[in-house]
Amino acid sequence: MEQNNNSQRKISISNFIFILYKWKKFLIINMIIVLIITAGITLLMSNQYKSTATIMAISNNNSGLGGLSSLISGGPIASMGAQLLGVGGGNTDIIFGILNSRATLVKVINEFGLMKYYEIDDNNMDDALKAFREDAIFETNEYGMSFVNISVINKDSVLSAEIANYFVQLLDSINIKLNIEQARNNREFIEKRYLKNVADLNAAEDSLYFFQKKYGIITVPEQFEIIYKAAAEIEAKLVESEITASLIKDRYGKLSPQYDLALNEVLAIKNKVKELKNSKNIADDSNIFVPFQQFPEISLVYMRIFREVELQGKIMEFLVPMYEQAKVEEQKSIPTVVVLDKAVPSQVKDSPRRSIIVVGIGMLFFFMLVTFVYRGEYANKRTIFENTIEEKETSFFNKIRRIYRMR
Repeated sequence: MEQNNNSQRKISISNFIFILYKWKKFLIINMIIVLIITAGITLLMSNQYKSTATIMAISNNNSGLGGLSSLISGGPIASMGAQLLGVGGGNTDIIFGILNSRATLVKVINEFGLMKYYEIDDNNMDDALKAFREDAIFETNEYGMSFVNISVINKDSVLSAEIANYFVQLLDSINIKLNIEQARNNREFIEKRYLKNVADLNAAEDSLYFFQKKYGIITVPEQFEIIYKAAAEIEAKLVESEITASLIKDRYGKLSPQYDLALNEVLAIKNKVKELKNSKNIADDSNIFVPFQQFPEISLVYMRIFREVELQGKIMEFLVPMYEQAKVEEQKSIPTVVVLDKAVPSQVKDSPRRSIIVVGIGMLFFFMLVTFVYRGEYANKRTIFENTIEEKETSFFNKIRRIYRMR
């Protein structure tokens, strides 16, 4: 059984070779024609040259506020402020966004007259963009995401290098412009907050001024301590006066002038102590003594006003350097990319790869012709026709055999 299978396989292979040998003229002549035509077409195709520029993005925070990272570092509030202001590391997404933008591509097309190069007679910019996007290649370098290759394919090697270098120049100028615009937006935002802080601080200082002027108080804790000490001294004086009056009464009697003077002194000191503790207003214009009944209210109002002044002062300390730095960043115009390799005219064509095209098309037609040959051999052996199509097919292949003088 196995011997029969081997013999059938040998017969089929030999039949395959025999059929190809039979149709060798047809195969050889048509393959030569196909290869000559393909080679001729490839020779008519223009050489395409590819020039590449390699750049590296500078991590300048892409926010127009690169210098603020050093001013607002060192804590949770600083971290939150950095996020709000967009201070962060640069990435290549912005580069690819700029390079692939319609505005950038249109500028390049107009700069180098690529409408004529792509033979667009109706000046249809969309058609020009579609054609140009196939010849402009932007990709990350194999050595890292921070490196970007800008490649341009063109029939003129010098022009392809010029276009690639112009892309780099255009990328840098647009990125600088975007950074300046973002820096201006950040400056305007900080400026509004700064001006509001100035107004809030002025209002808080005015409130403190009117409070001090109304109550004659400069610093509540220290001044209240002085008032308590003064009140204690007055009460001590009252006790001393009462003792002195009692001694004078025992020695000179109630009706003595000395006792009347001592009693009047005691009454005067008592009235003063009562006024300090219970009265809402002081009888004189003293800048030291404040009625005890007003201590809680005055302390609360003072602490609130003083706290607001301190808070606005701290905000001012935070905002002033940011505001000044934002104004500086708005005026900066530093490069945003580093050119590692400028594009140079290529001395080796990128396409077409003529040998690969010829071999590929030759192999494709060879398999097509082999299929055609086997179909022809099958049709020529047909003696009974089921329909007119089979009859015409056999007639067609017989004509081919006669043309190529095959047995």
